[in-house]
Order: sequence, then structure tokens, then C-alpha cells
Amino acid sequence: MKVLKGISLFFIYPLIMLLVGFLCGLQTERFFYPGKEQKQEITQESSLSVSPKRETTKDMVTVTSQRERLTADTKYWVEEVDVLRKTSVETQRPLPSQYIGMDREQFLAMMENYQSAPPLNELEQGFESLEVLAFSGEQVRVRMNYRYVQPGQGFYLAVIDHEVVVYLEDKETVYINDTGIMLDTLPEDMQLKIIEMHYIEGEGNLYSFLETYSS
Repeated sequence: MKVLKGISLFFIYPLIMLLVGFLCGLQTERFFYPGKEQKQEITQESSLSVSPKRETTKDMVTVTSQRERLTADTKYWVEEVDVLRKTSVETQRPLPSQYIGMDREQFLAMMENYQSAPPLNELEQGFESLEVLAFSGEQVRVRMNYRYVQPGQGFYLAVIDHEVVVYLEDKETVYINDTGIMLDTLPEDMQLKIIEMHYIEGEGNLYSFLETYSS
């Protein structure tokens, strides 16, 4: 029995020492390398954070591709403001063909160019500035500010491109350039007078003439 007991202790004791050594080694590794497990966790968290960025980029592309553009069906509203009398008139007009297909940035750039270099007829009417009040694929609203030329006591009727126009007394400043009255629709004697610049005194007489001969 003593021999058997001695043999058992001979095998059990080394196993116990081996287990104790393994546990001590494991604790030693945790003590000297505490960040090893944290690095693994951080790596996993980093890999999960990539997917939201991809979704954000996708969303941005979708928004960009859906920019609103002007079409032939877009309603075009123009508000003409008399800055002196502080009155305004708003009318709906056909959208000019050169605006079709433009997005907001392109349309604003076009309006800036228009304001910096307005057509001659706009300057003659007293154009000062403009503002884009609204922009969408459904409608556009533009405010045009004018300081209208103040008429004197008389006016001159003349003809440009077969259409009757109205000048102020200086015979240089155009007061009305779109009367809609074609020269060949007037009586022959009136045609001759207008060709030589026909003088009309007072706004009352002027508008009476326009109402009589306008279609």
C-alpha cells in the first residue's frame, strides 16, 4: 500500500504543479498586456461604423440627382414694382425658352447677368433691379423693380419695325414701346403724321388714342 500511495503522489503532484503554472501564466499575460482584448473590441466597432458613411453618400447622390429643373410647364410669375408710387402688378407669362432645363443655381446666375446688363428697352422704362422670390419645378416668381420715367406735358408718336411707339417730349426717351398698334392698321393720314413723329398733348389724349386704335 505504501508503494501504491507513493506512485499516486508521484503522478498527481506534477499535474497539480502544471495546472498552477498555467493559471499563473494566464494572469501574467493579462497583467502585462491589458490592451490586447480592447484592441480586438475596437477593431470590431470600427468595422461596424463604415456602413453608415456609405449610406450617407448614397443619400447625397439621390438628393443631387433629384434637383428641380424648369420645364415648359413651369409657371412663370413676374411682379413689376413701381418704387416711386409703391405699387405692383403681378402677371403670369410664358416661361422663356432659354430658361427651360435650368436648375436653381443656373437660373440665379442668369438673373444676375440680366440685372447687371439689362436690355435697352428695360433701361428706358426705368429698370433698377430684380429679385427671385421663389424657384421650383412648378413655378418661378421674379420681382422686377422699376423707377418709371415721369412723363411731361406731351408725347410723340413714332414707328419702329412697323409698330407705333410713344416717346417723351425729348424725342429720345421711349415711354411705351409695345402699344400693339401696327402702323398699317391706322388711317392713311394718321400714318403720315406718325411717320413724321406726331405730337400729342397730355396723358389723357395719349391714352384715348391708344384705346381707340389698339386691337
